[in-house]
Amino acid sequence: MKKILIVDDHADIRKLLRMTMEFVAYEIFEAADGKTGLAMAEELQPDLVLLDVMMPGGVDGLEVCRRIKAAPELSHAKVILLTARGQSEDRAAGFAAGADEYLVKPFSLLQLIETIHKLEEGTP
Repeated sequence: MKKILIVDDHADIRKLLRMTMEFVAYEIFEAADGKTGLAMAEELQPDLVLLDVMMPGGVDGLEVCRRIKAAPELSHAKVILLTARGQSEDRAAGFAAGADEYLVKPFSLLQLIETIHKLEEGTP
């Protein structure tokens, strides 16, 4: 079973994402901050990381994304950034950090599932 890691400081968003991902047959793991999320990514080596950009604690989502993408053992992991920041410079920063996709909150759960399927299939 594929592993998904949800990293978001809002428990209600993590719960919503977890409930959604349970329908697509993933093993779900959660972290409430960037530091914990990065440690869990290194330990679990997930197939997919759903990652909030703005989080407290000194390690934001962009830094977590950069570190995941720089780690050879995590090179297979896809990263979808989930954020309220939707300006073009925010998107550019997300892709520069190595994100595979960038979804702006509020996004639809259908949009998220379609994005995941697109990444799994390797379609542009």
